[in-house]
Amino acid sequence: MSADGLARAASVMRDGDVPEAAIAVFQDFYRRLESGDTGMLAEADIEPLVEVPRVADQDVSEQEMAAALDVTAIIKLNGGLGTSMGMHQAKSLLPVRGDASFLEIIVRQVLGLRARFSARLPLILMNSFSTREDTLAALAPFGDLAVDGLPLDFLQNREPKLRADDLTPVSWPADPSLQWCPPGHGDLYTALQTSGVLQSLLDNGFRYASVSNSDNLGAAPDARMAGWFAGSGAPYAAEVCRRTAADVKGGYLVVRKSDGALVLRETAQTPPEDAAAAADIDRHRYFHTNNLWFDLRALDAVLRERHGVLGLPLIRNTKTVDPTDPASTEVIQIESAMGAAIEVFDGARAIEVERTRFLPVKTTNDLLLVRSDAYALDDDHRLLPQVDPAPRIALDDRFYKLIDDFDRRFPAGPPSLVSATSLRVQGDWTFAGDVTVVGEAVLADDGSPATVPAGSVIGG
Repeated sequence: MSADGLARAASVMRDGDVPEAAIAVFQDFYRRLESGDTGMLAEADIEPLVEVPRVADQDVSEQEMAAALDVTAIIKLNGGLGTSMGMHQAKSLLPVRGDASFLEIIVRQVLGLRARFSARLPLILMNSFSTREDTLAALAPFGDLAVDGLPLDFLQNREPKLRADDLTPVSWPADPSLQWCPPGHGDLYTALQTSGVLQSLLDNGFRYASVSNSDNLGAAPDARMAGWFAGSGAPYAAEVCRRTAADVKGGYLVVRKSDGALVLRETAQTPPEDAAAAADIDRHRYFHTNNLWFDLRALDAVLRERHGVLGLPLIRNTKTVDPTDPASTEVIQIESAMGAAIEVFDGARAIEVERTRFLPVKTTNDLLLVRSDAYALDDDHRLLPQVDPAPRIALDDRFYKLIDDFDRRFPAGPPSLVSATSLRVQGDWTFAGDVTVVGEAVLADDGSPATVPAGSVIGG
């Protein structure tokens, strides 16, 4: 049954013009899935990562920074639609500071650093089929962004969702697009190769890549990091931060006992019996920011050596074919994480960075915070906190989860949060202009829509 399922899945991918190298990667994951591989990483098989050097302690000269930046490419993962917030276009096009979107701020970060160091510093986006058209249209006004010989983007691959009962490609005539899913951001390496972008970078004299998510404005192009990485001689490096009580979910780095390799352990790879140990921030100290660096020559060599199949750890995600319909067919999506490639490269490193380099926007809670005066853009277009720690935001999902509903309830923009410790909104509240939140603030649900009057001070 599963052999038939694999053949059918490969056929579907070929009919969908998926490159053969990407099909080979999928076939490797499929065989591991059918053999019972869950991708789990038991606590008994790992050791904590105890000490990591800090980039702030590294001595990097201006000349070293400039030299490294001139042979570094900035790659941003831009395949997300922001569907969890009710969006239907690239999430990076969402306004985040006034009228400026994530994407515009990223472009200005790159152009600013180019000018400062006289570096080529290309910006290349990994788009999905859903985000490519809108994103390239948004980049059109920046005529000086493209670097000769390089594209502005490349496409991530796609794969069929598999029925959970027999591992055959699911059929969903009501919306055939739902039969497909992205392979996770671990597809980055395959997509770089199959798109020809990896070879183009090498042909044009580029040596390093800096990769991060487009919804993380903290991960601005960084000259010190570039200089450190180039001087380290490492083939690969992961940016990590010290975990806090707010970081019990997400991936973190550990040491595999069997070979002493640095490996990434995601939440989905943690057995239930190890949940308490995984959440212990004193035991497992460093979380992965999903900002990483790699040597393009090293990546090219390992892809050639492994015939395009890096063998990243499997992530098995069980969902429904229609994410909005829990009664629809149960499916398995095979995924992998790009940070997991750290175990592929001998001599891979971890480097501790400031918390300011980790500022993902996954929910409207995050969005309210980065739109507010709790953050500010500096002259280099970096988004920096104005208060530490940042206020905790908890908005009622019934009224604020979707971006249109959220925007309607903040018609005059976000309240002032620079003096706030936390804001919890229960119920349907609309914020008029010039509202200030002080200390810990709670708006209770009285069962009917209400308005916070203009000029109000709440909390304290």
